[in-house]
Amino acid sequence: MTNLPCTLLHHAPLKAGYWTMTLDAKEIADRATPGQFVHLRIPSLEPSALRRPFSIFGARDGQLHILYKTVGRGTGQMTALNVGDDVTVLGPLGNGFPLTPQGTPLLVAGGYGVAPLCFLAERLPRKGIVFIGGRTADDILAAEPFERLGWTIHIATQDGSQGEAGLVTLPLDREIARLKAEGQHLAFYACGPDGLLKAVGERAIANGAQGWLSLDKHMVCGVGACLACVQSIRNPDGTTALACTCRDGPIFEARQLI
Repeated sequence: MTNLPCTLLHHAPLKAGYWTMTLDAKEIADRATPGQFVHLRIPSLEPSALRRPFSIFGARDGQLHILYKTVGRGTGQMTALNVGDDVTVLGPLGNGFPLTPQGTPLLVAGGYGVAPLCFLAERLPRKGIVFIGGRTADDILAAEPFERLGWTIHIATQDGSQGEAGLVTLPLDREIARLKAEGQHLAFYACGPDGLLKAVGERAIANGAQGWLSLDKHMVCGVGACLACVQSIRNPDGTTALACTCRDGPIFEARQLI
């Protein structure tokens, strides 16, 4: 884990409310694995302001890529950052997704949940199917990188403005049925709202597959000190425990979660 100032190399809007940034962060990028996150201190906020956690969108050639949505004061201030500015970054933090899928990988993303899954698609040893869901077409992000990597893509929006109309679990269920009929084993990976994670976890368990879920909690400190992101989990022996999402996660297997 490293805490250092990183120079902003690229910063641009992606679509309505979504931005991408690239940081010169070799020490972090060289160690980052898909599913991990970083904590950013935003220069324009007062010194007492909390850092903001962001999934790693990509890490290559000494550069760190982040995709974020403007949802509050902190991310709103981030949009004012300019190329050449220094941003203090703590990371990489947390654990990562397992990179040895026990079957055809099915990646399920909601909104900016595509960020860690896009990084994952680069690193997995085999290609599979990615499902991207959102409320509208404005929430469908980063389909192009998956296409360039050779992944099959299914898109669903709740208002039907892009892809299939309805929840992303509709094409997911069809593909699960098709792959199971072909006798294939499956491996689930998901990042997005809690409802989506629950739905994917249930499908993984029902199909006797592993379901790796990226939890989105209020990870205030990023290192397990403040206990703001505690999650109840189930141990292999059936006992229960409390885990810090930032330190023990953010990736958990579906059967662990309570």
